Amino acid sequence: MNNPLRLLALPRLTPRVLHVWQRNRDVFVKTYRVNFLPPFLEPILYLLSLGFGVGSFIPEIAGVSYAQYIAPALVSISIMNAGFFECTYASYVRMYYQKTYDAIIATPLTIDEVIVGEILWGATRAFINTVIMLPVLFLFGVLDLPWSLFVIPFAFLAGFLFASIGMCFTAMTPGIDTLNLPTFLFITPMFLFSGTFFPLTLLPKFVQYLAVALLPLTHVVTVIRSLTLGTPSPLLPFSLVWLTVATVLVFLLAVNLMKRRLVI
Repeated sequence: MNNPLRLLALPRLTPRVLHVWQRNRDVFVKTYRVNFLPPFLEPILYLLSLGFGVGSFIPEIAGVSYAQYIAPALVSISIMNAGFFECTYASYVRMYYQKTYDAIIATPLTIDEVIVGEILWGATRAFINTVIMLPVLFLFGVLDLPWSLFVIPFAFLAGFLFASIGMCFTAMTPGIDTLNLPTFLFITPMFLFSGTFFPLTLLPKFVQYLAVALLPLTHVVTVIRSLTLGTPSPLLPFSLVWLTVATVLVFLLAVNLMKRRLVI
C-alpha cells in the first residue's frame, strides 16, 4: 500500500460481516450485567454531582439550567467512549492476545469483513449506551421530547465514527500500552474542550477554531444538544456535514490501515 490513495479503497463486503457482529454480541450478552451498569450509573453520578451540585452555583446557560446543558454532553461522551474503547483496547485484545481475528479469518470471512464487523459492533455499543442513558436523563427531567428520541439512531452513526477512529489507532499502535497516548492526547481534550461542560465561546478564539475543525465530539455535542433541548444550534448544518465527511474518510482509512497491519 505505498500509494496513499489505496488507504481510501472501498472494502469488499458480503452479508457475512454480520457474523463478526453477532460473535461480539453473544459475548456481550453473557456479561450484560456488568456492561449495563456504567451507562446507567454515569448520568446519575454526573447529574447529581455536576448538574445539580455544581449547577446550583451556576446561572442558566443559553436559557436552560446547567443540568439540562450538560445532559446532552453526557450522552455524547458515552457515545465517544463506547465506540472508541471498544475498537481500541477490546479490539486489540481480540486481535493480539485472544487471536480471535486469526480464527475468524480461517473461515470464509475476509479481513475486510472482520474489520467492518468490529466497527459495526463499536457503533452498536454506543447505541446500547444511549438507549440505557436516555430514560435515566428523562426521569431527571433534562430532556425535551419527542426530539430527544432522534438521538437514538444518531448515536449509532456517531458511534460508527468513533469506532472507526479507534480502529485507526489500533492499526498503528505497536503495543496495547501505546493506546494510552490517543486516550490522553485526543480523548481527554475532547472530553474537556468540545463544548461539553461549558460553552466553546468561553475559550480563546484559536481554541474554538481548533475544536470546530478537529474535534469530532464538538459536532456530536452540537447535534445532540440541538435535539435534546429542542433548539437547533447555528452550527448544526455544518456539524452534520462535517460528521458525514469525517465518518466516510475515517472509516475507509481504518479498514485499509488494519488490512495493512494484518496482511503480512
